[in-house]
Amino acid sequence: MLEIQRAVISVLKKVREHRLLYERNEEAVKQHLIGEIFKALGWNWENPKEVRPEERTEEGRADYALVINDRVIAYLEAKNLSVNVLKSEKPLRQLAKYCFSHGVKYGILTNGIQWKVVKSFEENSTLGDRVLMKIDLFNEPLEKSSLKLSFLSKERISSLEEHANYLKAFYWGFEMLRAKGYSKDSLISYLQSTIRPSFFLLEHLNGDEIPQALYIYDNSWRIVPLIEKSMKGVLLSLLLYLAEKAEKKEKTELLEAYRHLRGVPLDREKIMFLLKGLEKEKGIKVGIEI
Repeated sequence: MLEIQRAVISVLKKVREHRLLYERNEEAVKQHLIGEIFKALGWNWENPKEVRPEERTEEGRADYALVINDRVIAYLEAKNLSVNVLKSEKPLRQLAKYCFSHGVKYGILTNGIQWKVVKSFEENSTLGDRVLMKIDLFNEPLEKSSLKLSFLSKERISSLEEHANYLKAFYWGFEMLRAKGYSKDSLISYLQSTIRPSFFLLEHLNGDEIPQALYIYDNSWRIVPLIEKSMKGVLLSLLLYLAEKAEKKEKTELLEAYRHLRGVPLDREKIMFLLKGLEKEKGIKVGIEI
């Protein structure tokens, strides 16, 4: 995924610097933008066994044919940047004709920045019904556009429709649950969680528990080694975890706090007070398996 993100960033930079070129020159779009994206997606752009330019069909020439195991899996039609491929219907209909005439499963229409992917045929459906994905590199978060582009990779394109449908279902379910009042963070936490049933958040504990494992939510849940199976051990382990991530003065202060607290007795109330204070100050969550 990192390689795709780098390619997207590079393409966006090129367009910002040379927009007029790409608005006028379709060949530059093919060579500089589309080619770079597909190379990042694992396609050998210069290998005719994988990518064939100017593929002839009964309806005309498709700009590119993408080939898997000697079979054309998709036709790609390129436009210059002045064409809004997300709104323009004519080039999409032409692409669909190319696909249908040769029984090719997918069609990809792009100007290098905007992408529209369509399934060539399905009974009792319109062309609009068969649009599997829309991508806009300028108006979507990098992570979102890169994930959708990854469905066009050489490795995944054969299952493109399946992946696109999973993503639609995931997005729909996520938005429906948010509409029902569930927070974005709680849903993401649920998806990322590998926590066992005996797991409790710090706010649900009174400090008398005997912890068996320590978890910290810091962008995602991760397990942290426990120094000892006690609430004081939780506090000390948390300080070490934070110190490992910190730099310079903050790191020194956290290690000094660790050394000091390790050598003094602490009651339940003091431990819970310090743990909750660290949660709030560092923007993390503490979870404990008991």
